[in-house]
Amino acid sequence: MRVGGPAERTLIAHNKDELVQYALELWGSGEPWLLLGGGSNTIVCDEGFPGAVLLVRSQGVDRVVDDSLAESDRVRLRVQAGQDWDALVSFCVEQGWSGIEALSGIPGLAGAAPVQNIGAYGAELSDVLHSIEFLDEQSGEVQRLSAAELGLGYRDSAMKRGLGGVVLSIDLVLQVAQLGLSAPIRYGQLAGALGVEIGDRVTLRELRDAVLGLRSSKGMVLNSKDHDSWSAGSFFTNPIVSEAFARAMPGEAPRFEIVTESPAPVAISLEDLQRGAEIPLPSPQPERQFKLSAAWLIEHAGITKGYRLPGSGAAISSKHTLAITNRGAASADEVAQLARLVVQRVQQEFGVLLVPEPNIYGLEI
Repeated sequence: MRVGGPAERTLIAHNKDELVQYALELWGSGEPWLLLGGGSNTIVCDEGFPGAVLLVRSQGVDRVVDDSLAESDRVRLRVQAGQDWDALVSFCVEQGWSGIEALSGIPGLAGAAPVQNIGAYGAELSDVLHSIEFLDEQSGEVQRLSAAELGLGYRDSAMKRGLGGVVLSIDLVLQVAQLGLSAPIRYGQLAGALGVEIGDRVTLRELRDAVLGLRSSKGMVLNSKDHDSWSAGSFFTNPIVSEAFARAMPGEAPRFEIVTESPAPVAISLEDLQRGAEIPLPSPQPERQFKLSAAWLIEHAGITKGYRLPGSGAAISSKHTLAITNRGAASADEVAQLARLVVQRVQQEFGVLLVPEPNIYGLEI
């Protein structure tokens, strides 16, 4: 966003060993510290960060031998935490490996991807994440955590819920694309841009180009000449609400049901019944949940594209109401002030409390 003050001091980890060494030293010192990848999803107050900022710059992509994949047309990759994410997507598209092409154009580095469980256009990292290599803050030990152990959800993970440590690398399992085709398209807007139906496939290159085009049209691909792209991307997550709450929303409000796996049916054999076994009670059906559009809520609460407070250098993007942008000379305080106004208006109008998506330091939203 090009806002915020300086760090007290900066450390640069050029490889995994340096990343482990610096993290352990910082934890041992008790000094305030901030782990920073690309910085695209981070907003720091104008006073800066009162401690050390550890920059992750380890790079590398390697194939991993995995016997469980020997008979399949899948590949397992180990990606260092400091690897540029979009460069990784481009590389995989060139290699004909499918699974992350819909995540094209997302800024930042690979190590941050599982923390946020990045996602776009119907795809999420959790679709392809195998595991991560993790330096645990409590034990000081390096361990491998499976994707299941990370509790990945919508823009959420165990790391966001308090699991302290540093992601050193991530392992992905991708599909060798048959005939160079993408994974099935899951998102209506993307299908429309490509002129195909939901569930259709196109070439990996076609899909990547379409995603980059859509993101650029919303100011979501960084362009130094376009102030609409001077942002932290989507500033708020799409709210998750109950079915009853979703039904009470205005009829024109977009809502999308979150599909969850149904509990397995209860099974008991005739022999068990004859022996007097108790019939197990069926698991309760999970409550239906719906995702609302934060962008729709913001716009229909009276905050339109390009909206800004008088005299402020921060404004809602002129392309997309979900992004707060720096028009060239904004302060972090001005960004936070506009964000607070958006939260207040949406809560007053719809009773929905928007949750900021970026990592925010030293500011109240």
